[in-house]
Amino acid sequence: MTLQQEAFDTETLVPGYHEPVLPTGEPDAATVAASEERTRHWSGKGQGRIKYGSPEHKQMMCRMFEETFNPYRPSVLKWPTLDAESLHRIVSLPIWDIAVQTEGKARLRMAAYARTLTDPDMRNVLAQNAWEENRHKDVLSKMVQHYGIPLVEEPPYIYPPDPEWAYLVTGYSECIDSFFAFGLFKVAHDSGLFPAELIDTFEPVMQEECRHILLFANWVAWHRANLSLFARIAFEFKVFRVWWFLGMERMDLAKSLDGDGKEQVQDNNFTVTGAQSVTNQDLSVIELMQCCLRENDRRFAGYDPRLLRPTTMPFLVRCALPVMKFFDRIKRKPAQA
Repeated sequence: MTLQQEAFDTETLVPGYHEPVLPTGEPDAATVAASEERTRHWSGKGQGRIKYGSPEHKQMMCRMFEETFNPYRPSVLKWPTLDAESLHRIVSLPIWDIAVQTEGKARLRMAAYARTLTDPDMRNVLAQNAWEENRHKDVLSKMVQHYGIPLVEEPPYIYPPDPEWAYLVTGYSECIDSFFAFGLFKVAHDSGLFPAELIDTFEPVMQEECRHILLFANWVAWHRANLSLFARIAFEFKVFRVWWFLGMERMDLAKSLDGDGKEQVQDNNFTVTGAQSVTNQDLSVIELMQCCLRENDRRFAGYDPRLLRPTTMPFLVRCALPVMKFFDRIKRKPAQA
């Protein structure tokens, strides 16, 4: 099934789900600040341990996602006026086509999987996740329109033949990309190359991505714990295939047409290698990875510690850092000599 954007609403894709009614008008600063505080800090009832996969675990992750919803931002946006240099720097970032299309795919894939669920609580929160992904797409679309950033025409969004596979690909992909995006966003914030107002506009989007992957990590644990033995084996094999697919995907360069119809190369590894685009400092890979770890820990710090966090990328980077530092010292010795 191919969907056009005008027919692409979550209520249609997930029967029974009702999209949130957002407040109208300009909220006062105190209301926005209170909503953002609720988005970043949440604790469940009680202090005792929970069994992952239990009804209590499901209730906790669903309540977290519902109660940390931010109805005001990023719905309320004010795009700052940019000087010529800042505008050129924004337009030159080779990410906008992929970013807009990725959010569109994520919304469809999450809604498609939510449609298959019979558990009303999980069905609702995954549909809400899909709705929020489309809000991110709307933010990006409005930004590129406001600043005149050329994009290629969006391809049609194809309903996935295997919704669970599509959801796993999207969820694990967001876990990978968000880990590096947290660090790059901090680098961009500290560099001073971009207006603070623009950074502040995108800050709620980054924190929403943190909520999304927090929900995904706990859904994976809850889902696998409730599978039968043979279904669990099939699921783990599917997860292995997803990681293999994502690894192969990130070793390739995605080619597309730019706004003038000319072929250009877009790097799916931008979140790893693109630090030079957001800072004028000589930032090493080691320093960037350390920044990613700090920011990842900081963004998750406000949520109940009993909820599981995505662990694969932090684990791999923590394992790689000593090796990277060792070879960096070897490389520096001849220069020092």
